[in-house]
Amino acid sequence: MVEGVLHRLSPGRWPVLLLVAWLAGCALEASSPTDAYRASGQAIQAVYEAALPQLPLDKQRHYAQRLYRISGEPRYLPPLEAHGRRLLVQLERDIAGLERPGFAAARARQIVADYPQRTAKQRARQVMLAEWGEIAFARQLLFRLVQADYYGLLEAIPDHQRALDYLGSLAWQRFLTDPEVVRLYTAQVANQAWFLHQLEVVDLRPAVREAFLSVFPAQSVADLEQADYRNRLYGMTHIVIADSRYYQRWVPAARHAWILEALAAEIERILDQATEDIQAEVALVFLLTGNEGHPVVARIRQRLAEAVDPRAGIIPSPRGETDLARGEHRNVLALMVLTWPGRLHPGPDLSAGVRSGAAALRRACPSLDERAGPLHLRCQ
Repeated sequence: MVEGVLHRLSPGRWPVLLLVAWLAGCALEASSPTDAYRASGQAIQAVYEAALPQLPLDKQRHYAQRLYRISGEPRYLPPLEAHGRRLLVQLERDIAGLERPGFAAARARQIVADYPQRTAKQRARQVMLAEWGEIAFARQLLFRLVQADYYGLLEAIPDHQRALDYLGSLAWQRFLTDPEVVRLYTAQVANQAWFLHQLEVVDLRPAVREAFLSVFPAQSVADLEQADYRNRLYGMTHIVIADSRYYQRWVPAARHAWILEALAAEIERILDQATEDIQAEVALVFLLTGNEGHPVVARIRQRLAEAVDPRAGIIPSPRGETDLARGEHRNVLALMVLTWPGRLHPGPDLSAGVRSGAAALRRACPSLDERAGPLHLRCQ
């Protein structure tokens, strides 16, 4: 039940009857398929926004970043400002560490040791990353630098050029075009190629596209096992999503016509074999390229709306689980597709407001773990 989900994640009892009445009203007011889809998305949104303060910090950031970028609403800024403060502390620590011999290698070993191992995919990726030396640390550093750039904070980081120079010294092309890496780490390969280009470290986008098509040639797609097929879909969707700078700008459809054509041609298999996460990302590829009227979007919206559990108000996992933290990725993507407003908002630009808070956080917490909940921020 929605009440049970909210009760478990909140410090007190939420006004659930009002929430349920509001959701029911949305459904009653739906007079067209589009209205019905929007009501389903708003149901997901209501559940997550009631529970948002209790989610782990990385989930708060992930949710608020996406909702801000499709709405521009200031109410999503506090989690992002908190994220900006953490970024400054983390990046200053890591950039200072780069001056010490062995720092990057030690950080990489620790990141690999701490890598999640809940699923077979995660365990395979842990083994893969262990074989690539400092890349495990470098990819984390790259992600944080890009996030700082999104927020307008990169210039506020002392010696950030040292980090960019360090990234430029690594064998990214060998890593990002390695067939096994492309097969296991497809979406992240796309992300990292576009991040490196954004930061003007190196442009590996053409090489990554060529490696992707070599690993997943068109003539062999029909024979791919489900896991590899899903990885291929994730890679294609992330090429477009990364090109949009994660929902900050529109992407010309012609630039990725081969992806749009492939996804449209495979819609039956996508609906049959892809998870709701992947289906939502497929729809977002069409939305980000200005193709909201494409039949693929309508079919995926229908499937996502049907997947919402009326008792939980969210889309459960394939196993029927309704854990809000584990399901945040799936559900925020779904609500974006179902409530798409047709506008994108960059940033947000946090350059004016987070530095003083970062100084206080630096004194209190020299080491941060974003996976911790908001009441369990680790200061080690």
